[in-house]
Amino acid sequence: MNPADRPGAYGVFKPVGHVIAAFPTDADMQAAMTALMRRGFAAADVAVYSPEQMKRQADIDIEQASVLAGIGQELNLVMSHRELAQQGHSFLVVHAPKEAQARGVADIARRFHAARVQRYGHLAIEEMIEVGSGARQVAESPRARGLDAQTRSGREVGIGR
Repeated sequence: MNPADRPGAYGVFKPVGHVIAAFPTDADMQAAMTALMRRGFAAADVAVYSPEQMKRQADIDIEQASVLAGIGQELNLVMSHRELAQQGHSFLVVHAPKEAQARGVADIARRFHAARVQRYGHLAIEEMIEVGSGARQVAESPRARGLDAQTRSGREVGIGR
């Protein structure tokens, strides 16, 4: 695969059987690519996308996306890749159709500081590394959800008080 290839679904880039990894620096991406070659991946199995190439592809995808791309995660991921590209991330798209191959790519990508790693299947797109700060999401307070008392003080008043 090379950046000129555009396997897709619903008008957006969706390389089924591949893993896409975004790296904050070109040096991280190059080091990951070297590690992939050492692990036995062929050069033909790996496509490199510069930030400019990924941004250009994302712009095309966003323009050409069908309504169905917005129902699933495809369009959201395109927009995420575009944002990462704008921040200067470089990308590797690795042909890894088997579970063990995809896990190997994810392990290497994690080692070289990948921000995002996704495995593209026919029906699902799987996050291969934990995304975010690791902080647990908590429910909002009743007040933040708009369930607070509609009084000046913000407190329930009346019965028993």
